[in-house]
Amino acid sequence: MTNPVKNPILVMKMDPTPLRDSVFKYLREGVCEVTFTKVNGERRTMPCTLKPELLPQKDQKELTFETLKDNNKDAISVWCTDAAAWRSFKLSNLIEIIPVKDE
Repeated sequence: MTNPVKNPILVMKMDPTPLRDSVFKYLREGVCEVTFTKVNGERRTMPCTLKPELLPQKDQKELTFETLKDNNKDAISVWCTDAAAWRSFKLSNLIEIIPVKDE
């Protein structure tokens, strides 16, 4: 069972570079609940990660921080843990990210 950590990162109008770096840091440390606005306007909360140990075996070798960082400055690709598939969200549509703590 998981419980959200009590200090979510609330996203407002921030410089995107430190925000992007912070988002990657949390995602590489473990599972996070990311809330964002989808392109169609719908709000979504997605449990996701970039922690190498939690990614599919074949993707662990191919995935690097630099590859993810350089692909698109606004889009972030993540491993969605409830769908067991790669998904992405736009950094500009991010509402909050909450690291999830395992019990």
